[in-house]
Amino acid sequence: MRGPSKQTGPKDTAYLSLGGNLGEPDKAMGAALRMLDEDARIEVVSVSSLYRTPPWGKTDQPDFLNAAAELRTTLSPRAFLDTCLEAERTLKRVRQERWGPRLIDLDILVFGEFEVHERGLEIPHPRMLERAFVLAPLAEIAPGFIMKGRRLDDWLSLLDTTGIERQASGRDWWRG
Repeated sequence: MRGPSKQTGPKDTAYLSLGGNLGEPDKAMGAALRMLDEDARIEVVSVSSLYRTPPWGKTDQPDFLNAAAELRTTLSPRAFLDTCLEAERTLKRVRQERWGPRLIDLDILVFGEFEVHERGLEIPHPRMLERAFVLAPLAEIAPGFIMKGRRLDDWLSLLDTTGIERQASGRDWWRG
């Protein structure tokens, strides 16, 4: 069910990376996307399939489920981040260990044409082009997207994709 009618006015396209490896991460990511979509200032436009991915950075933990989403919003980048962080808090995200296990993680990858370098907010995400677990789902929903002069598929071809498996979830898994 949709929340209040969506606001009109200038909207920016934002891309999110979603992930988790504790509990039922697919359910947590779906709940986060539904929370965002229920906000009158945000609309979920497209969501990738789920991808099972090996842990990155800190490897002695369970595999992750990852996805990407395209959203349209009238919010500023900072207000959008705050809304994403509130969704994580609602879903009981606890930040303890960098790259460690988590119930849910939402990262803003790109936000319109914005370039932001503030405490706690870097847009575009500074390490997105180094992470196959981010690029594989993002390339599924934005195959023609160009970043630093290259298509996402080209960036992905430069990375190790060993162990990344697209799940048979389809793209409506998040609707619950």
